[in-house]
Amino acid sequence: MTTAALIQIAYSGFNDRDIDAVFTVMAPDVNWPKAFEGGYVTGHDAVRDYWTRQWGEINPVVQPIKITEHADGKVEVEVHQLVKDLEGTVLFDGMVRHAYTIKDGLLQQMDIE
Repeated sequence: MTTAALIQIAYSGFNDRDIDAVFTVMAPDVNWPKAFEGGYVTGHDAVRDYWTRQWGEINPVVQPIKITEHADGKVEVEVHQLVKDLEGTVLFDGMVRHAYTIKDGLLQQMDIE
């Protein structure tokens, strides 16, 4: 699978709230940032718990705009992020950078830059 396809599956699954679809491209021991809380969670169960809790408080939508693969194996994704509260009020509308480590064809870690 290409890096672009892997990224597309991850973001589409997240935006559709289809956690199991995202897990098909995510390592079982993935390290994932808790963007609105700080720190990281590790593993599918922890990611599921974090996202479920997050979606109970806010409604984020992330659209990858540009994918850059670096020589060191890192993948940088420029993302348009729109975050609304559950009543529809915009909390954030702008660009962010996500940096991924991909191992054995799966997302191993994501960092927010």
